Amino acid sequence: MAAGGGPDVFLVSVSGEIESGQFPGLDELYCKFCFVYGQDWVPTAGLEEGISQIACRSDAAAAALVWNLPLDITFKSTNPWGWPQIVLSVYGPDVFGHDVVRGYGAVHVPIEPGRHIRTLPMFVPESTSRLQKFTSWFTGRRPEFTDPRVVAQGEGAARPSIPSLTRVRSQGFVTISFNVVTKDMTKLGYEVTPISPTLFHKGPSLNSTFPQISVFNIT
Repeated sequence: MAAGGGPDVFLVSVSGEIESGQFPGLDELYCKFCFVYGQDWVPTAGLEEGISQIACRSDAAAAALVWNLPLDITFKSTNPWGWPQIVLSVYGPDVFGHDVVRGYGAVHVPIEPGRHIRTLPMFVPESTSRLQKFTSWFTGRRPEFTDPRVVAQGEGAARPSIPSLTRVRSQGFVTISFNVVTKDMTKLGYEVTPISPTLFHKGPSLNSTFPQISVFNIT
């Protein structure tokens, strides 16, 4: 507890599920997730990572692959910088039965409390030459990231930007539902302001990717 009996951390509780994916022409896919967050954030309950079952497409050509993979985690922090992101990796078989990556994606956990739906555009790394592309296809060793968390290191709206020279191709979408509950943010001087496009602070300017938080002084 802070001086005077007030809280010295705020809590962010996240539940929901990775509902489904749309990957035209692909079937028998499964997904993995992990959370990425700043150094001031500490998980206090729940799972930081998980893996789904293999989902198969129904007879309908445009049917989604349904996972309904539950999410449930609680964080504590003193600073909104490094607000948690969820990183997704989708895998499935190629024509030879090799297990290959079918998509990467990442999104920040919504800042505003309540229920939110997010649709993530997914992408896959590509070989830099036709020879490498053919070799990767034939051997089943397609380009992929050693650590999927690198996807969360992109800056701004253009993902991925880390590594900046990686050639990628868009492939599919994944739908996630979030239920967000926060506690004691106002008591620590943070206020969610959906209208504001930037992170405001009474003092020096702060650059941030968390557009819905204002910081004010507590007297």
